[in-house]
This record gives sequence, structure tokens and C-alpha cells, in this order.
Amino acid sequence: MNTPRENALVGRFSTYGSAVEIGVGRRPDVAVALAEAGVDVTVTDVAAADELGVPSSLRFVRDDVVAAGERDHPGESYEAALVYGLNLPPELHRPTRNVARAVDADFLFTTLGYDSPAIPVDTESLPEGETLYVAREGV
Repeated sequence: MNTPRENALVGRFSTYGSAVEIGVGRRPDVAVALAEAGVDVTVTDVAAADELGVPSSLRFVRDDVVAAGERDHPGESYEAALVYGLNLPPELHRPTRNVARAVDADFLFTTLGYDSPAIPVDTESLPEGETLYVAREGV
């Protein structure tokens, strides 16, 4: 059962055919719902999938987005139309943007609410008061 917030995010993200979630942690509900909606989803985290309880139905890649953002190419697992992060801390905004740019993907994210984006963004208001940040291209 997804929350109204998660449903709003899934509705917005499901317009993409493929997506990569950065830092899935212990909350894979949006990724699971996207996969169920037919989106080709990969989730990443620095911790192991079994430590996090990531369902086996999701494609999981253990990687550090900071390291991926410094590589010439972040890796095949990041090849998607959308790279997104939920409750993404500011120190991961630039590296994730770099990954998204390297694979020519859109980068959308939410913060914990009190954090400001560390990169230039446009905002979208989603139902349930969620603010979605959209990384600006070329900035």
C-alpha cells in the first residue's frame, strides 16, 4: 500500500520508460510501484541489498554515486531516461546530477524538506504538498 505522496511520485516518474533510484535504502516502495507500472527500474545504494531488505524483484546495484559521478562514464547500470533520488541529501545532489548528465537522463529529486537544493533546479508541486526538484540542463 503506497501513501498519497508515493502515488504522486509514481505518477510523475511512470512517464519514463526506465529509471534509476539513487540511495534506495530501506524504502523501495516507489521503485516497486514503478516496476509494477512497467518502468524498467534499477535501484542503487552503498549498502548491500540483503542488509537493506531490497526485494529480489528489483534490479539492485551496489555502488557509490559520488564515485560514479567522478568516473568518465558512471556505468551501464545508470543508463536510464530518469535518475531520481528520494530524500536525497545535499552532498549527493551534484554527484547524482553528474551521473544523470553522463547518461543523458533527467534528474528529479526530493529532499528531507528542510534541505535546500545544492544545484540549480526548477520546482514542481505534487499532490500532498510534495516538492519535486528538477535539475536544470546545462547549468
